[in-house]
Amino acid sequence: MSSVSSVGAISFSQRLIDFLDRIQYRRLERAEELEHAFRLRYAAYVREGMIPIGFEKRLTDDYDHADNVHVFGVYMDGEMASTIRVHHASPENPHSPTVDAFPETLRPEIDKGHVIVDPTRFAVHPSVSGQHPELPYITARLGFLASEYYGANLGLASVRVEHQAFYRRLFGMRPLCPPRQYHGLKKQLSLMGIDYCAVRESVIARYPFMNATEAELDFLFSPDRAKVDPMATAIFAGRVEPANLH
Repeated sequence: MSSVSSVGAISFSQRLIDFLDRIQYRRLERAEELEHAFRLRYAAYVREGMIPIGFEKRLTDDYDHADNVHVFGVYMDGEMASTIRVHHASPENPHSPTVDAFPETLRPEIDKGHVIVDPTRFAVHPSVSGQHPELPYITARLGFLASEYYGANLGLASVRVEHQAFYRRLFGMRPLCPPRQYHGLKKQLSLMGIDYCAVRESVIARYPFMNATEAELDFLFSPDRAKVDPMATAIFAGRVEPANLH
């Protein structure tokens, strides 16, 4: 890599860390929060031609209420700018949208006892889409953090072919099988995946903002959030030292 390219990569990496100062991740649990995410999804998916225009102007399905899912809102300057949901599939609960859509590829992994993290329903609000190139990276980070928290063997992305380059660049993901119809969407999705443990260190080395503390992971994914410090989302990538919170 040339020195100019290296400087550019470092500059963008720092921009991502700085951008996190404007971001708050929220695990959405209240009905009104989830409804906001469903409507944001709808607006983004209609704009991309992924779903038809509907009277209810919301996009949700039964997977949003599974026992192994978290739906997140990514708030920028106090407003929800993007959303993503994350399933963790395992032998104890083997279902997720992408596992069910690509069973011949993914169920054998579950049968081996592996854990799969499956981020889906990635949507950026149309009003900010394209204005903040950092936002897709910040949103995709939640899938990477889920892989850390749940000890994933396999991290997934179910994406349109034209979006493969983003996941290849960010995570080193590779296509696992050809695109196909996916849960009623108008455009086919491809299946991409990574061996999380094999790429973890290289991803964090290239993009330090992907790093997280145990406190942040617990705040985002722990089933007992009442015992987790709500300031945890600020403790990562060197932004806030834990000792400075008290």
